Amino acid sequence: MSTHTEDTNQDKIILGDQEILKSDLLTLNMGPQHPATHGVLRVEIKTDSEIVVEAIPHLGYLHRCFEKHAENLDYRGIIPFVDRMDYLAAMSMEWGYALTVEKMLGTEVPKRAEYIRILIAELQRIASHLVYFGTYGIDMGAFTAFLYCFQDREQILRLFEEMSGARMLYNYVWIGGVWNDVTDDQLKRISAFCDTFEPELKKYDTLVGQNKIFIERTANVGILTREQAFDYGATGPVLRGSGVNWDLRKNRTYGLYDKFEFNVPVGSGEKGTVGDCWDRYYVRIQEMFESVKIIRQVLAGIEAGPVMGKVPKIIKVPAGEIYMRTECPRGELGYHLISDGGKTPYRLKVKSSCFTHVSLLPAIAPGLMIADLVATIGSIDIVLGEVDR
Repeated sequence: MSTHTEDTNQDKIILGDQEILKSDLLTLNMGPQHPATHGVLRVEIKTDSEIVVEAIPHLGYLHRCFEKHAENLDYRGIIPFVDRMDYLAAMSMEWGYALTVEKMLGTEVPKRAEYIRILIAELQRIASHLVYFGTYGIDMGAFTAFLYCFQDREQILRLFEEMSGARMLYNYVWIGGVWNDVTDDQLKRISAFCDTFEPELKKYDTLVGQNKIFIERTANVGILTREQAFDYGATGPVLRGSGVNWDLRKNRTYGLYDKFEFNVPVGSGEKGTVGDCWDRYYVRIQEMFESVKIIRQVLAGIEAGPVMGKVPKIIKVPAGEIYMRTECPRGELGYHLISDGGKTPYRLKVKSSCFTHVSLLPAIAPGLMIADLVATIGSIDIVLGEVDR
């Protein structure tokens, strides 16, 4: 971690409503190889003693030229590449892309495939939030929760491995449906997982979320106001943590989500101030309960049938453009596809929620302690594969 001092020629600095004396600012580099940055993110921090005056994120350490690659790959060949954006929610990355191409083609997806897509998307949401919960606990000094969470996540990954052949990068959601059907035995095991996971999740929340030390580390820390969330374009749990009831599964529904009953958790300032780190934690915990509710409805309604629709052997998307967005575990993921009628996209632009949320740091970091900045970065739950693309 490198440091240097900076003379700002000022005798005082104003943080919030306080005016305090200061000397030189110390510049610290957190990352790009630092466990609290949750990936190869470098945050340039300017501090006055232990107080953060400015935080500047530096990106690009995981840039893989995805959008340029997409211009040289056929439409099916792009699916393994979208896996590698948010590699902790690869199923969600695939579904959003498949929906985009299907909308342009006018492809009708079989009903069983639609049910399977929702099933795996909600299992993926749980698996993703478990990684957040476990690693965030470590950020706050609680190691036990990490072991519990990864034990439950392992059950989901084993199911995904049986269904797709892979544990993290699946290539499972194809244009027109899904690559492989689910068996009755797998459906029974998913049902059993829901039965055991719900009471365990309540225990985890009691262990960590209601812990006095955890509350003191997260309540009234890293506050993102409703207005700031709108100004910066926050989405997903970060937006809902600021008290905004907005979820694409409800407000701009896709797939078969309009057939299911579930609630949209929002932050309420229960332990501190609306939009603080604890509220963002609370929203994700409650979302896992809601995902279990959706999965149970899928298991009750899924019917036999094909899992792939009619798709041309060589896919040529009609000339035109479309923007499609879906509700992924970390927020809204958008695909802007422009086609010239050929076998490859003319342009495929990805709108990343993680990229947006990283840009929030300069707005909410000033005035925090360095340890509180660690709590804030963890609370926005970023994956750098999606940030850099």
